[in-house]
Amino acid sequence: MEPVPVPAPARRTRRAALLAPALLAAAAVAFLAQRPLGRHHAGWNGWVGTANGIVFLAAAALPVALLAVWALARRRRAAGAEPGWARRSALAEVGAVYGTVPWVWMILLPGVDPGGPRRRVNLVPLHDVAEIVAAGPPATAVAQIVGNMLVFAALGFLLPLRFAALASTWRVLALGAACSVLVEVAQYALRLDRVSSVDDVLLNAGGAALAALASRRWWRRPAA
Repeated sequence: MEPVPVPAPARRTRRAALLAPALLAAAAVAFLAQRPLGRHHAGWNGWVGTANGIVFLAAAALPVALLAVWALARRRRAAGAEPGWARRSALAEVGAVYGTVPWVWMILLPGVDPGGPRRRVNLVPLHDVAEIVAAGPPATAVAQIVGNMLVFAALGFLLPLRFAALASTWRVLALGAACSVLVEVAQYALRLDRVSSVDDVLLNAGGAALAALASRRWWRRPAA
């Protein structure tokens, strides 16, 4: 029996859904190669309590994520789903989780004095961004701003491919803002000694919206 060719729209949406986790994995490898784990971060805390350790674990988890995509798509095809849609939905769901959890994990790492009385809040828009730009080299400022914009970029890029209700830039913007507010509230409530800032919400939500615009051409569900 000859193999059934995959329609062009299905191939395009599959490549689009693979793009976000592939880029994030490449960024993780590049980050790890530049800043390897140091001796002062040895032990369990070096893996789960530092940015470098989280990046390494995210890169190591990529094969597990790909296996989850394969298993989920196979299960949906067995249940009668159209093959292109089964692959696309599995990639979008797993990719959104894989591309978001490490960022949120890093955001919720404690600061210097976790559990202490200090709770820092900034409700003045663009105040923190201005301080970042003024305080350090341009490359450092750009890295921090872009890093904030990538926190929910995977959600913004992939979820509209999976859920028709989210196939709207404004809805993705609102979703990114809501998720960011939850993270900022968690930082404050858990006394992590981190700044709960409105600028983080603006950058997180803006990054999600821009990622949604980048995937807009693939929002339409492939024909069965």
